[in-house]
Amino acid sequence: VGHCHPDIVKAAHEQNELLNTNSRYLHDNLVDYAERLSKTLPEKLCTFYFLNSGSEANDLALRLARQYTEHEDVIVLDHAYHGHLTSLIDISPYKFRNLEGQKEWVHVAPVPDTYRGLYREDHEDSVTAYADEVKNIIEHAHERGRKIAAFFAESLPSVGGQIIPPAGYFQKVAEHVHKAGGVFIADEIQVGFGRVGKHFWAFQLQGEDFIPDIVTMGKPIGNGHPLACVATTKEIAEAFAATGVEYFNTFGGNPVSCAVGLAVLDVIEKEHLQAHATEVGNFLMKILKEQQNKHPIIGDVRGCGLFIGVDLIK
Repeated sequence: VGHCHPDIVKAAHEQNELLNTNSRYLHDNLVDYAERLSKTLPEKLCTFYFLNSGSEANDLALRLARQYTEHEDVIVLDHAYHGHLTSLIDISPYKFRNLEGQKEWVHVAPVPDTYRGLYREDHEDSVTAYADEVKNIIEHAHERGRKIAAFFAESLPSVGGQIIPPAGYFQKVAEHVHKAGGVFIADEIQVGFGRVGKHFWAFQLQGEDFIPDIVTMGKPIGNGHPLACVATTKEIAEAFAATGVEYFNTFGGNPVSCAVGLAVLDVIEKEHLQAHATEVGNFLMKILKEQQNKHPIIGDVRGCGLFIGVDLIK
C-alpha cells in the first residue's frame, strides 16, 4: 500500500504504545484480523495461523499437508521458489539445482507456460496436457511406493517467469492430487492482496469452482512489517492439532502485527487499490504491447493487474 503509509505507521505506533505481547496472551486484534481476512476467502478456508514471514508460512503449510495426509512427497513446478528455509529450498527447483540437488520426495512438474513451455498456445488442449504431466508424476511416484502429500504452487509462478496458468489447470491438477490423497497448496505470498486486480487472490483467476486446501500469505500482508499467514480448512487444522503438539509462534499474531494487518486491509479498501491495480495494469499492458509491435526482441507480454512479465527473446 506504499512506503511508510501514514495509516500503517499510525496503527503500529498506537498499538505499540498500548500493548505488545506474545500470542500466548489473548488479544482481540488476532481474532478481529482473522475474521477480516476470512471475509476475503472462500468459506472453507476458515482456520488461520499467523507467522512472521512467507518462508515460515510455506514451511507450516508443508507440515500441515504431511500431518493431514500422512504422506511425505511434494509436487512442485519447475523454476519455483518458495522460501529460504531448508525445507523450502528442497521444494524450490530455482534453488536446489544449484545446491544439493533434488530430494527423492520431491517431484518437478513442467510450468504451465503456454508461451515457451512444453504445450503452447497452438496446442489443442494445453490445460489437460499440463495437468496430465502431474497425473503421470503421481503414477510414477506410486509405482515406486511413494505417496503424495501436496501439490505446492504459486497461484501465478513469479520467479518462474510471471506465468499465467491457463484457466482450469488448477482444477484438473487438484482432481489428480486429491485422488492420490494429497492436498493443494496455493502460495499467494507474491501475488495475493489484490495485486491481480480483478480478484483479491490470484487463485480466483482459475474460476469460482477452484478452492485450494491451504493458502499461504506474506510480503504485502504487512506492508513491510514482518507478518504472514496460513489459511486452511477445519479438517486439516484438526488433524494438525490431533498430534497434541500445539503450534506456537512467539511473534506470529502479536497485537502490533495484527493492527498493521488490519490497517493494510483498510487502506486497500479505502483507496480502492484493487481497482487501481486493474486500471494501471491495463494501461501498462497496453503500452508494453505497443512496444512489442515495434521491437522484435519482445517475444511476449503477459500479465494480470500489476503482475506483468515481458519475455525477451533472441
